[in-house]
Amino acid sequence: MTVTVLVADDHATIRAGLRMLLEVSGAVRVIGEAADGAAAIRQARALSPDVVLMDVRMPRVDGLAATAAVVAQTSAKVLVLTTFALDEYVLGALSAGASGFLLKSVGGDDLVSAVLAVADGDAVLDPKVTRAVIAALPRAADIAPPPDLSALTDRERQVLAGLGAGLSNSQIGTRLRIGEATVKTHVSRVLSKLGVQSRVQAAVIASQSGLDLH
Repeated sequence: MTVTVLVADDHATIRAGLRMLLEVSGAVRVIGEAADGAAAIRQARALSPDVVLMDVRMPRVDGLAATAAVVAQTSAKVLVLTTFALDEYVLGALSAGASGFLLKSVGGDDLVSAVLAVADGDAVLDPKVTRAVIAALPRAADIAPPPDLSALTDRERQVLAGLGAGLSNSQIGTRLRIGEATVKTHVSRVLSKLGVQSRVQAAVIASQSGLDLH
């Protein structure tokens, strides 16, 4: 099944390049473009793409605010594109509910793989990057009571620990000896019970709670 994508970037040449890289694969179809954050929100609501490729720095409404709005108002996953490595913009985007981020220097094959992974419910973050994100965010113990995990089953806690370790669905399934589809179901339940919108937000909670995948 073809994955549909909305490309949001304020540079027309970058949008054209991303469209070409994605559509040459045959697995992705770009159904819209947006030159600023306000247009990205509007287009996401109107077109219902599977994934929004979101630039961080855009006029009118920036990528962080647009990410939060798209995640809250649509079913689209957001994959943030940035010219920067890990910085406050990336942290802000992930906190807003983005499913991950890529540098704009990413190659075509990796870009397509990332879009397909995000559309399938995975996060696009290298485990080292996930740990860096978690380390850079304030620890809940310092600013609020520890997260309440009482609603989670033992298996859901294990899956949450896997998210905290930066593992993909496939890797979690291998570690827990369960199918990838089963992992996806558990991840959805974990996110719902914790009241968060992305795997990275769940990973932060796992770290704050001291969960470890055995």
